[in-house]
Amino acid sequence: MPASLRRERIVAAVDERGFARTLDLARDLGTSEVTIRTDLDALESTGRVVRVHGGATSGAGSPVERPFEEETVVRADDKRAIGICAAGLVSSGQCVVLDVGTTSAQIAEALLARTDLVDVTVVTNGLTIALALERAVPRFTVIVTGGTLRPLQHSLVNPLAATVLESVTADLAFIGCTGVDVEHGVTNVNLPETDLKRVMARSARRSFIVADGGKMGEAHLGVIGPLASFDGLVTAGAAPRDVAALRGAGLVVIEADAATDESTLEHE
Repeated sequence: MPASLRRERIVAAVDERGFARTLDLARDLGTSEVTIRTDLDALESTGRVVRVHGGATSGAGSPVERPFEEETVVRADDKRAIGICAAGLVSSGQCVVLDVGTTSAQIAEALLARTDLVDVTVVTNGLTIALALERAVPRFTVIVTGGTLRPLQHSLVNPLAATVLESVTADLAFIGCTGVDVEHGVTNVNLPETDLKRVMARSARRSFIVADGGKMGEAHLGVIGPLASFDGLVTAGAAPRDVAALRGAGLVVIEADAATDESTLEHE
């Protein structure tokens, strides 16, 4: 196969999957991993893909969506604080919708640590989150949405993922995102997950955005909803000016302190 054709097929595979492993590309295209790495280097030089550990992500659009494993270490302390704070909003007997993502994974860990909680039902589209919560069964009931697998985030999306969510009324939903902005609302870089996040937010009596300070003031491709469609934001590490702007727009902001694992809430 000519290198030019092979590289076009690599780009198509990466764009379709969001993230493609070097090993899988070599197998699918019938060539060596060394050749694929050379192709990925060439494609990265023109901005068509972005090299990451073990493979590549799409170079289309900005910013690039990182694999779950890479995103885990970004602002890890802030995400841990958000997880503890968000888990503190949950009571025994409630049903909680937990979105996919590394911040939501920290909420799952914090829920596990709350040994006072019983009879909690968690509905999630995150395979990593579901496996983590397995340790709490039967104290927790864990429901996985089903759907089509996105390897990049180990998430389940439509078709079929919304079926379960449309059949429940949850007490709380925690929704992740990649951007929170006064003008553009709550946004996300990935459209398939964005569609499901909207369904998740509608499925609960109260829905909260969970996002670290690095996402404040950002606006991306997929619009999950305006600020007014959420009951609040749980964040950590956000700049005071960003928090003030969001509160000025009427959003309830709960700030978790990564240093003390405490939270503050101001009402406008």
